[in-house]
Amino acid sequence: MTVAAIDVADQRAKRASRRRNSALRQFFRNPKALAGVVLFGMFLVVAIFAPAIAPYNPTSTAFGMLQPPSHEHWFGTTSLGQDVFSQFIWGTRTTLIVGVGAGLLSTVIAILIGVTAGYVGGVVDSILNALCNIFLVMPGLALLIIIESYVHNTTPYMNGLIIALTGWAWGARVMRSMAMTIASRDYIAAARLSGMSTFRIILFEIVPNMTSVIASNVMYACLAAVLAESGLAYLGFENVASTSWGTMLYWATQNSALMSGAWWWFVPPGLGIALLGTSFALMNFGIDQVTNPRLRTSRRRRQVEKLLRELRAQNGEVKADGRDARTGASD
Repeated sequence: MTVAAIDVADQRAKRASRRRNSALRQFFRNPKALAGVVLFGMFLVVAIFAPAIAPYNPTSTAFGMLQPPSHEHWFGTTSLGQDVFSQFIWGTRTTLIVGVGAGLLSTVIAILIGVTAGYVGGVVDSILNALCNIFLVMPGLALLIIIESYVHNTTPYMNGLIIALTGWAWGARVMRSMAMTIASRDYIAAARLSGMSTFRIILFEIVPNMTSVIASNVMYACLAAVLAESGLAYLGFENVASTSWGTMLYWATQNSALMSGAWWWFVPPGLGIALLGTSFALMNFGIDQVTNPRLRTSRRRRQVEKLLRELRAQNGEVKADGRDARTGASD
């Protein structure tokens, strides 16, 4: 490789690094994105340090039944005398592992199928696109329930694997469209002429230019996985002896917590699901603000309009002060 080629490669790497740093700065300057990161970080810390945070064993029945929140039991107890706060802490770890793991796995599958179909084209595209259409037309929850009916007493992690293997189709369709657009650009044609293999073109030329779409798909997939796992557990299609937010809701429903007024049993897991989903949605909004040119343009337009209004206001104050000064001098 010549010195000129090395310099060009270094310059491209530096420009890519500057773009990444700029994108990160724009992401964390967005209030919605920052709120989502902080909220998700709180759940992440709780999940990592669950053994140190939870005061009791979540399956222990050594306490009074249906006790309301107190200084000993912050979220009260269940009808079996289990500490709800401990169950919530351990359920955070389970739900977060299942949601994030299933979201990442489904995104990887979507990239493999969607990008391959969009770039290779031909018969491969027809086969993979038909496979996507099959998964798209099938109702997601109904498909999960049918699979769960054949796999009895599944763990939350097995549910996460099933969710990932059945929830990749929407992401694959988006990846395919993006890959078809990128494949028609000049630098992809130059990469083909230089002798690069299909795998290297996909990995080093196409996928890096889809970072924003991939990140957005991860957020959406994680949110969908959390909701799907909680829904399956709530309906009883999971080992009810496991501890997750969905199984907490299942046992609260089975023991008529709402009818007995034990709101502290079902409110924490329901609120946790809502807040975790909100964190994913807020981070997705931040990604859109960074990657969508229309949103960036509208934001800059608002900033320019605000600056112009401030300048007009300052000019008006200066003119008013000038008139007052002239009036005083004439007097």
